[in-house]
Amino acid sequence: MPSRRRFVAAITSVAGFGFAGQPSGPRTRGWDMSWLDRFKGQHKQLFDAGTFDLSIDTPLRVPMNYLDGLRDAYRVEPPAVDVAIGVSRLAFPVNASDALWQKYRLGERWNVNDPATGKPATRNVFLGQAAGADPDTVRGLQARGALFWQCNFALGAVAFTLARASGTPIDDVRAELAAGLNPGVVLVATHAMAVGIVQQRGFTYMKL
Repeated sequence: MPSRRRFVAAITSVAGFGFAGQPSGPRTRGWDMSWLDRFKGQHKQLFDAGTFDLSIDTPLRVPMNYLDGLRDAYRVEPPAVDVAIGVSRLAFPVNASDALWQKYRLGERWNVNDPATGKPATRNVFLGQAAGADPDTVRGLQARGALFWQCNFALGAVAFTLARASGTPIDDVRAELAAGLNPGVVLVATHAMAVGIVQQRGFTYMKL
């Protein structure tokens, strides 16, 4: 547990104050913001999982409850309902592929155990079945139209910490992390920017 605290503290420190060696991302005007145009529902809810502690629980049960509640109380379902789930630094593993979980020992570093083994997870335990049958998982929510985003700045912070721990060049680690995001995850310039922009588009906000 102490090693996990040191690792999370390092990510928090790096993300909060910046660091030398982070590759400069594209300028804001170069970012593709067309993903915002997909939100046309009457009901729009943002769930901010940016700093959710994955060692405690899953952040995905609350978005599931939101969708279920609108369905049961008002008989309203997607595409009349839009859900966005924003991820920054501490909840990064939610957006990471099984390959990243295994290579970088994300279960061990984030203190997340696999319920099937009781040991540190070497797969994304939040991802769910390919068919999206598990409602409180990434795939289950994506099957209902939910969009997951990943903060680009936080991705650089995670890459910096993993590169330092593994002795691998940061550019290589960062490229691998970006390529290893789950299908459908949108990389945004910053989490803070995306939180503000979607609220301008009519989303209400909930911190997880």
